[in-house]
Amino acid sequence: MTMTSEIFDKHQAKLQAALDAIRSRGYWSAYAEMPSPKVYGETAAAAGKAAFEAHRGQRFALHQAGTQAWAGAEQSPYGVVLDVHYPVCAVEELIRAGQASMPAWQALGVQGRTGVCVEMLDRLNQHSFEIAHAVMATTGQGWMMAFQAGAAHAQDRGLEAVAYAYREQSLVPADALWEKPQGKNPALRLQKHFEIVGRGVAVVVGCATFPTWNTYPGLFAALATGNAVIVKPHEQAILPTAITVGILRDVLSQAGMNPDLVSLCVPENQETTRVLVTHPAVKSVDFTGGSSFGRWLIDHCRQAQVYAELSGVNTIVIDSTDAYKAMLRNLAFSLSLYSGQMCTTSQLLLVPAGGIETDEGSKSHEQVCADLAAAIDNFLEQPGVALAVLGAIQSPATLARIDQANTGALGTVVRASRALQNPEFPVAAVRTPVLLACDAEAEDHYMQERFGPITFVVKVADTAAGIALAERVVGTHGALTLGVYSTQGPVVDAVTQASWNAKVALSINLTGGVFVNQSSAFSDFHGTGGNPAANASYCDSAFVANRFRVIQRRHHV
Repeated sequence: MTMTSEIFDKHQAKLQAALDAIRSRGYWSAYAEMPSPKVYGETAAAAGKAAFEAHRGQRFALHQAGTQAWAGAEQSPYGVVLDVHYPVCAVEELIRAGQASMPAWQALGVQGRTGVCVEMLDRLNQHSFEIAHAVMATTGQGWMMAFQAGAAHAQDRGLEAVAYAYREQSLVPADALWEKPQGKNPALRLQKHFEIVGRGVAVVVGCATFPTWNTYPGLFAALATGNAVIVKPHEQAILPTAITVGILRDVLSQAGMNPDLVSLCVPENQETTRVLVTHPAVKSVDFTGGSSFGRWLIDHCRQAQVYAELSGVNTIVIDSTDAYKAMLRNLAFSLSLYSGQMCTTSQLLLVPAGGIETDEGSKSHEQVCADLAAAIDNFLEQPGVALAVLGAIQSPATLARIDQANTGALGTVVRASRALQNPEFPVAAVRTPVLLACDAEAEDHYMQERFGPITFVVKVADTAAGIALAERVVGTHGALTLGVYSTQGPVVDAVTQASWNAKVALSINLTGGVFVNQSSAFSDFHGTGGNPAANASYCDSAFVANRFRVIQRRHHV
């Protein structure tokens, strides 16, 4: 028995549970989302913090091919001095090293690759506290979100991609005996063999706000299907990716594989990134970020399959509710979480000009605006809660957008964004949500993504007009989430049809502990690939199936 077959056997039960989960779509998680010492061990928290601290002010050695310099200038939103320097490697060297590592990786077969990938994810899980501190320091996420989304949930998303990759590849038999009857003559007999091979070197381009959660699906989908992977992190969120790459390289070495199968690319400038992603040897590119560069990738990376998650305008239609206070609490949390710096956060709330019916009576458009503002105030009243949920603003560009919204240039300010002080991180830019009211005709104000804690309460003629506008917004500008609040079955049916037309995920009457901007691995499809916000989904068969090719050979028997 080989080492890799032993690794597969070790993880077979977990893999089967993941396969069962993606088939049933019920709740299942491989990795605990709570940083409990009962799960991770009594010393895990302290050891993880110490491991993170040990990176600061140091060179992050990965021993990669073509290292020619060291760079790194991450600026923490919390003001944490990182001063970590990463290897700058020649693009050609990284690609050649990746190509050289692929034959042995292919030779492992589906089970071998799958086992090693799950081992990688388990090893990442053991480093969850270290990774979470790195995510928090570089993105501005609060601690709990950094641990959950940055570590455990990201690992679940990676395992989900591995499970899909295993399932799709397992549909291809290794061998087949082909016999064609010839009547009185002997049958034609061929022995056929089918080899699964990766398409080529994969590049995964990370984002600044979710450097692991948005990276792991493409990273593990590419690896599990037989490809070498070069990860190009956002320049402001390198450390979580570097830690990830380092762990994966260690696992590869311990499994007898060439660690250059996975490498980190810290480019000297934007032109280096363009050279990397358009290289003829690069056959897939995963990207999360703004539409400008995302569209450039789609237009220029003609040699590769591009999987892109871009900007969008997430929308909620509010028609009526039988749980008014619960609706407002749910919305207040959704709009406050990580200061709206999530690709799933709602930007538009469409409310009829005549108001809505609730369990507390009729509420005018103006009253809905005022009550939502009050709900946000109540939710953020306790400083501890506010700082934990809001985190810090990651980018100066987001701060500029908040300041612009506060001036009233984009609509009537219902609730201005306020700055909060974080005693632990005095220089952190902490901002509460800003609520703006405007008429549906003011499309130049709201009909584009304004990333951050900026929400428009748009006055529409009636619910039907709101549904039509929501469908048009998603169809034109894209969205990852659509929501509706209504006690009327026909209204819910109409929004459901609109979600099918616009190809966007729909949340209906969320008033409890589930929020429109949350996505659960193994159950929720993150993005559909059917509207301008994304051309792929985390995770479905299409996300993995085009990353490998089946090469057959045949001979007479």
